[in-house]
Amino acid sequence: MVVDDQQAVREGLVALMGLLDDVDVVGSAADGAQALELAGRLDHLDVVLMDLTMPVMDGVEATGRLAREHPDVAVLVLTTYSDDESIAGALAAGAKGYLTKDAGRHEIGAALRAVVAGALTFGADVSRQVAGALSGAKPRPESLPDGLTAREAEVLGLIAAGLTNGKIAAELFIGEATVKTHINNAFAKIGVRTRVEALRYAERHGLRPKR
Repeated sequence: MVVDDQQAVREGLVALMGLLDDVDVVGSAADGAQALELAGRLDHLDVVLMDLTMPVMDGVEATGRLAREHPDVAVLVLTTYSDDESIAGALAAGAKGYLTKDAGRHEIGAALRAVVAGALTFGADVSRQVAGALSGAKPRPESLPDGLTAREAEVLGLIAAGLTNGKIAAELFIGEATVKTHINNAFAKIGVRTRVEALRYAERHGLRPKR
């Protein structure tokens, strides 16, 4: 089952998964509540490809409900976000895998097979986040200003260090689309519109990395 609140993305994923010989798409849903209702009606469901940020019921809550009510169904998260909070929330709820939307058809297919077989699987950028969290690498202040996530603060710091979006993506092992999403979210939270303003903000709050 494909679960995503954006119709174009949802339909695109359904079509994309349909190109894989060993994958049958048995349903799609626009939010977690629809996914749970559909899961209760399907005779055979192995895995759910789950977005996180959705109206009505988000992906984390839906993942937790599926884990309790349909323990034989694996959940593979496919989302824009790869920050520590999102990853930790999804895994705590019971997700068996986590990819960002930079992933291609073959990577998603391999991840689907892995989680159905009972293995945990992560995209390359997510693996780096998980490894960093487990090793205690790159500790961040307990409280970041203006509700910034650790990844948003990190991106602002790299902007302050003069890195382009492409270089930030390479530095963090994430896609440029993901970098742009983090920048847009961060700019909205701190109330700036330009990279120069973001640089000044990062300097004021000590977000620039020491190199």
